[in-house]
Amino acid sequence: MAIPKTMKAAILVELGKPLVIDEIELPQTLEVGQVLVKIHFSGICGSQLGEIDGAKGEDKFLPHLLGHEASGTVVEIGPGVKHVKPADTVVLHWRKGLGIEGAPPTYRWRGNKLNAGWIATFNEYAIVSENRVTPIPGDSDLEVASLFGCAVTTGFGVVENNAKVRIGESVVVFGAGGIGLNIVQAAALVSAYPIIAIDLHDNKLELAKQMGATHTINSSNGDPRQEILDIVGNAGPDAFVDNTGQPAIIEMGYQITKPQGRVTLVGVPRKGNNINIYSLPLHFGKGLSGSHGGEAIPQTDIPRYQKLYHEGRIKLRELITNYYSLDQINEAISSMRNGEIAGRCLIRL
Repeated sequence: MAIPKTMKAAILVELGKPLVIDEIELPQTLEVGQVLVKIHFSGICGSQLGEIDGAKGEDKFLPHLLGHEASGTVVEIGPGVKHVKPADTVVLHWRKGLGIEGAPPTYRWRGNKLNAGWIATFNEYAIVSENRVTPIPGDSDLEVASLFGCAVTTGFGVVENNAKVRIGESVVVFGAGGIGLNIVQAAALVSAYPIIAIDLHDNKLELAKQMGATHTINSSNGDPRQEILDIVGNAGPDAFVDNTGQPAIIEMGYQITKPQGRVTLVGVPRKGNNINIYSLPLHFGKGLSGSHGGEAIPQTDIPRYQKLYHEGRIKLRELITNYYSLDQINEAISSMRNGEIAGRCLIRL
């Protein structure tokens, strides 16, 4: 199949504004290490909301495409690509996997260059680096498969690789979105206890119970620190995971964890919103670290987690609570912001 001349895509044109849905032009040749994929389903991650809001500061690449978790089918491969082939079913992910890191593609929109980076999934097709796609069995559930691009691999990786949760340890998960729910589920898989999910929205907390949370706290009622200590004891939790990026929540988690406890930061504070901590406990065993996608290794982790799903050991379909078309993506983003979406929403392409 030839590379399509045009496709529909959602474009971030201006920070803080709705995405623009429009036709864009694709380059007609693939460079070394590039793979053309037909996108089937894309998730929307909280980090994309941060990109739209400019949470990390000035965006020097506007206008550009967005999205970093999806399922798709390989259409064509560029020179040097050897880990995937045309007709392969694949997961698209932002963590680097096997293969070449090709040059980011140059799309065109209204006669001008349109940036995309090494992966973009809010579009009907995507030219991505070989190391951003991992093949999966052709009979895989394509809706669930999209979650392996970030939500599952990050959530499970936080428990395995960052927080290193042990059997019987107590875990607090602050923020029960797509990644937070998978952190809860992974903590349940390793027999953590208790597992406390905290969020502003009851619909998310109800879903967290399905994923294995033993206790839930609605933080819209105020500072939950005493409720946490009432559940785990005054020594504090063993592990505290923050998905919100709110400095006050990070500081609270750092203060209440055990002397040998671990605080893992998944959410990223806005640029300039610094945290203020007393660092002495770090010298005596307390841990404070940022997670980079759960330090996931796509080519090994995706097959492991897929096997668990296939054998009925983990719940993923339950995490998919809403579907939208690409034309409705701004509606989806708005529903994520106001908490209407309990789990993960998918864009059908």
